[in-house]
Amino acid sequence: MKTLEDKLKNPVWYSLNETHQKFHLEFDGVQFYNPEICNFGAFCDATKTAKALTAYAKIVDSFFLVSENGVPTIDTNTVLLVKKIDGCQMVLENLVTIEITENIVLLTDESIDEIYELIWLVMPGFYRKRGFEMGTYFGIYKDNKLVSITGQRMQTDDFVEVSGVVTHPKYTRKGYAKQLIAHTTKEILKEKKLPILHTNKGNTAIPLYEKLGYKLTRDMNWWLFRRK
Repeated sequence: MKTLEDKLKNPVWYSLNETHQKFHLEFDGVQFYNPEICNFGAFCDATKTAKALTAYAKIVDSFFLVSENGVPTIDTNTVLLVKKIDGCQMVLENLVTIEITENIVLLTDESIDEIYELIWLVMPGFYRKRGFEMGTYFGIYKDNKLVSITGQRMQTDDFVEVSGVVTHPKYTRKGYAKQLIAHTTKEILKEKKLPILHTNKGNTAIPLYEKLGYKLTRDMNWWLFRRK
């Protein structure tokens, strides 16, 4: 029986073995999401990643391996390392109650295109349209358009990751993201699971997350590869 701490150390791996098992692909002991859903993978044995990455690269142009501190091996004849993104993991320590002044709505299938377009406007290049299937999304509408969202990504029996925190550039600095994160955090707690999130080291949003009750816990790095 794996502990919560074990699962937090390798969140993609355990998400694919629990809540997201239906999206699971495996090559040589390395586990990946169906690339139509998400282009993440995870490993336990770095000596096996070279063959697995070569196989996964046949069905997706670019993808990530997510790891706390492991260094994947690659076959440079088939796969190129684009960059390593130095990330970190945060977990909810104490829920901080804030006033919700906006009308936060549960997003449905009818909003899939809007979610996709907003994320690609602000953070182009990684989100798949079917990423909506990974968890629940919430949003704020202004002027009859979706201007701010937050969603859920990696999930196990014990935790749910807050992700997809995006606000249209014309509607920033209004507290929308703060309220959406707080709302999503409360919804996760209703499921009796631990809210977590991931971000880049040095992200200017980290103080906001800390004010909402999250604390930095460990490194969680994204190795970005592309097919050669």
